[in-house]
Amino acid sequence: MFAEAIRSALDDAGMDAVAVVTTGRAALAYLEDDRPDVVLLDLGLPDRSGLAVGREILEWWPEAKLMVLTALDDPKAVEEAMRAGFRGYLTKDTPVSRFISSIEAIVAGQEVFPHRFAQAVRRPGSSDSVWLLISQLTPREREVLGLLVEGADGRTIAARLGISRNTVRTHVQSILTKLQVHSRLEAATLAVRHRVVPVPTTMGQDVPAER
Repeated sequence: MFAEAIRSALDDAGMDAVAVVTTGRAALAYLEDDRPDVVLLDLGLPDRSGLAVGREILEWWPEAKLMVLTALDDPKAVEEAMRAGFRGYLTKDTPVSRFISSIEAIVAGQEVFPHRFAQAVRRPGSSDSVWLLISQLTPREREVLGLLVEGADGRTIAARLGISRNTVRTHVQSILTKLQVHSRLEAATLAVRHRVVPVPTTMGQDVPAER
């Protein structure tokens, strides 16, 4: 019944729930032939742990976007899911609107973990809440941030990414808002400190001057 309710919510949002299976074995069998954008996994499957199934999926499909959807509200489970390579963790009492937006965020390359579990989802070298801010960045915003770290100005970023300078400014403002910083320099410094993007080898320990 819960799975059918999810299917209905996804259909209403214009998404396609391609399959519903009830065991880890069935999930693995289905994914041998199909590659959905997102895979939702319960932790308490009848035949084995959802985390174990997720790890097995990621062994042969590393780019898979897996999300835990469970009744278990446990920071240790959140931490285990993140370490296993899951992109998100939602509990079954999540409002439908947030559930849909979370799916969309994961499709866009973001990670979705409960803010109340900030300590559990901390990345190595990051403070308790920094990674929750970082996880909001879209893939394009990460590209822009990477170029900011290199010291690129707006014109250079626009040329490198094939977008307009106005679009660059929009992305930069979104990055500053999501990271809760006030300048490009602060954003670049945070990115270097917390290893958000690869640091150019020519930079050493320097941080680009703000433009």
